[in-house]
This record gives sequence, C-alpha cells and structure tokens, in this order.
Amino acid sequence: MTRVGMIGLGNVGARLAGNLLRGDVELSVRDLDPEPARPLLDRGARWGESPAQMARDTDIIITCLPSPAVSAAVLEAEDGVLAGIGPGRIWAEMSTTDQAEVLRLGERVRALGAEAVDCPVSGGCHRAASGNISIFAGCERPVFERMLPILGLMGREILHTGPLGSASVLKVVTNYLATANLVSLCEALVTCRKADLDLGTAYEAIRISSGNSFVHETESQLILNGSRDIRFTMELVSKDIGIFHEIAKRAGLELELAPLLVEIFRDGERRYGPGEQSDNIIRRLEEQAGVDVLAPGFPPENTDHEPWSPGYEVKPAFRS
Repeated sequence: MTRVGMIGLGNVGARLAGNLLRGDVELSVRDLDPEPARPLLDRGARWGESPAQMARDTDIIITCLPSPAVSAAVLEAEDGVLAGIGPGRIWAEMSTTDQAEVLRLGERVRALGAEAVDCPVSGGCHRAASGNISIFAGCERPVFERMLPILGLMGREILHTGPLGSASVLKVVTNYLATANLVSLCEALVTCRKADLDLGTAYEAIRISSGNSFVHETESQLILNGSRDIRFTMELVSKDIGIFHEIAKRAGLELELAPLLVEIFRDGERRYGPGEQSDNIIRRLEEQAGVDVLAPGFPPENTDHEPWSPGYEVKPAFRS
C-alpha cells in the first residue's frame, strides 16, 4: 500500500485528499487549521505531527498550498519536509507556484536523494471533489510512472508536460486564460443587461455559439444565479496572473493584456477585499453601469448544464 501525505487542506487540497481515501492508499494529512482535517480523520486518515515526520513516514509527500512562499516555508522550516525526506521518496508540489521556485526547491529535494514533481490541478474545486479534475505533471518519465497511480485517483486527465517546472508554467497559463475569459464574460453580461436583453436567453445564446467556453458554462451560471461562490478568491487570481506576467517578463516579452488583468484584480482587491470571490469582479462593472446582473430562477429547471458539469463527458486520458 502506497503511503501518501497531504499538507494543505484548503478548497482543493481537502477534496484531493478525500479522493485519495477512496483509493488504496495510507493517508496522513496536515494543515494549520485542523478543522478541515476532521472529516478526513473520521474516514481513516492520520494526522501528521510535522512535515518532517510526514516526509519520513510516507512514500509520496504532497503539498497543496496557497503561495510559493508558504510552500517554501513548509519545505525549509526546521521541522519541514526537507528535514525528513530521503532516497526513494517523492515530493509532489500540487500548489500553483512559480517555475523558478519549484526548480529551486526541487534541487534541494534531489540533493537528499528524493525525486520532485510539480503537478498542479486545473478545473475548479467542484471537479476536484468528484475526481474529474485535470492534472499536469512536470518530472522525469520514471517519476511520472511512479506518480501516475496516485494522480489517477485524484484526476481524470493526466498530462506529462515535460521536465520539472513545465507543469507550473502551463498551470498559470491556463489560469491566465480563464481570467481573461472571466473578465470578457463580465463585460458581455453587463452589456446584455444594459441592452435590456433577457439574461437567461443571453446565457444560452453564448453557450450554443462560438463564444462558449468552460468558464462560461460554469462561472456565468454562478454570476447569474447570484451565488458567485467560485471558491477562488481575488487574491489568488492576482497571485496566479502575476506569476504568469513575471514569466513573460523574464522571457523578454512586453504583453498588453496581462498587465491590464493584473490591475483589474488589484483594483477588485482594493474595493472588495482580497478574500472576495473572484467572480464578484463583475461588481466593478455593475456599479459603473448602475445595474445588477442577475437572472431570477436561473438556471431553468430543464437545463442539462448544471454548474461545474459541462454538457460533455471528460474521458480518462493519461498522456505523455
């Protein structure tokens, strides 16, 4: 039985840990807040006394944390992962992080005889809960082969992206694209509202047209039904698109859209607080236009497109 440790039980980490418990793994968990661990402990997980102890007692130690700085602290503290990890073990970074930082920490892991993989997830908290999330994996091929059975318990589409660090770049690329889509959808929905269009009809028109996207089928619903509970904060969006922009700048690129998106979400944080749900970025436009972008009774009862369940089946795929 593979022994796995999960450090970080936020919106994504707790759900990934739940999927691991459904598989044939011996799981230990840890978070600064013990509360999200309780349901996992009730299902048979063990509490990790420290990152060092967890790294010593597991085959694979996973970190799923909110920022590169937090990941570094968890690895490099006196009782951190580096104090316990050794030959034959794997550190799997499932946080959304900076390529340069995962490479730096990966070198420290390798110096201790262990292996490193960056394997961030994409698809949202709700898909993480159902095990229907996508996972990128950056590492050497033999490490990927060792990780694949564990990754397959947490996600349905697993893509080997190349060497360590490649997955982290692709993750922030996809988050950047999702953010650009969200902001454009906010503008489109507010424009439809000001043009006195029925917003339920506008949603369906976009869904069946060339303007459709995963972000529309999920986040536009949450905006229109008023919940706006994407379980992803403006602060996290700012972090992710900021990392993307820094990667581009290091590559010598002068982008046009990325700086604008960075400033839009910084302004959203200033107005509504860093912990505000990212979908509420539409409030900036609602306030400017003097309207509420809501569709009472949406989605209609006969829709086949519930939030977080697009109208297509995601098939298992393990690719290299």
